[in-house]
Amino acid sequence: MAHLHTDNIFKSMKDMQFEETISHECGVTMNESVESRAIAEVMAEKPGITVTYMPAMIRIDGEGKITFKMSEISEALGREMTPYLFEICTSTHYGRMVMVDDDTVVLFGDLDEALKYIEY
Repeated sequence: MAHLHTDNIFKSMKDMQFEETISHECGVTMNESVESRAIAEVMAEKPGITVTYMPAMIRIDGEGKITFKMSEISEALGREMTPYLFEICTSTHYGRMVMVDDDTVVLFGDLDEALKYIEY
């Protein structure tokens, strides 16, 4: 399934299409690194996730929410991945990022769902 967000990556500004709708999409852009490749390999196996490799970046996109399990990534990486190291790998993200616990980072495309995890 093509995502409008990733379809626009290589278009010029005059060819971009902007819509005033909520997409419920979320994702991360990561710097190219050993850690980022391990994250991408794990996430590529998950349904509904699109991984895009570029020369210096890796994009991971999904709809609704994306759950990153540090234990799964650690196993693929061969050493410990923490939520803090995960944040260092991410250059940017879209959607609401929530550290649910020491093993789980979730990106939400729906702010209302993310608010269940955030205390104000």
